[in-house]
Amino acid sequence: MTPAERKLRLASYGDAHTLLTEALTQFPRAMWQFRPASAEFTIHEIVVHITDSEANSFVRARRAIAEPGSAVLGYDETQWARGLRYHAQSPEDALELFKWLRGNTYRLVRSLPEASWSGTIVHSEAGVMTLDDWLDVYDRHVPEHISQMQAVYGAWQKRNRPAVSPAESDRLSL
Repeated sequence: MTPAERKLRLASYGDAHTLLTEALTQFPRAMWQFRPASAEFTIHEIVVHITDSEANSFVRARRAIAEPGSAVLGYDETQWARGLRYHAQSPEDALELFKWLRGNTYRLVRSLPEASWSGTIVHSEAGVMTLDDWLDVYDRHVPEHISQMQAVYGAWQKRNRPAVSPAESDRLSL
């Protein structure tokens, strides 16, 4: 990644909390626990997942910077959601923690010297990752989950839509 590309990515990475909180306003709170299918996350669970992922990201970035070549572990997102009872956790607390974790890491990485960006971690599932690779993954993370939330909302709308819309009902009764 060039320094110019990185600068754009960093700006996007730093705006993630705002992007997420603004996106959440499009989904009625009453449907945040809606599960489109048994193996899929609810919007509520996605919010908590984003924060747990960010906690892992917080450590991974610091390992790449301070301990290049360090090993980091992947985790089973579904097991975390079940085992940590995501559905029972506060999404407000999760959003607040995400804000602090992302903001703190953003302030750290935006001022790194160029040489730091070649620092690596060895991910148990993804293999060797540079700090640039880390930035790419976590810059995309929130937008990808916003798309997932939009799909959950679409499924909720489809399931809760009347079989015949009021306009169609009026036409049929004429």
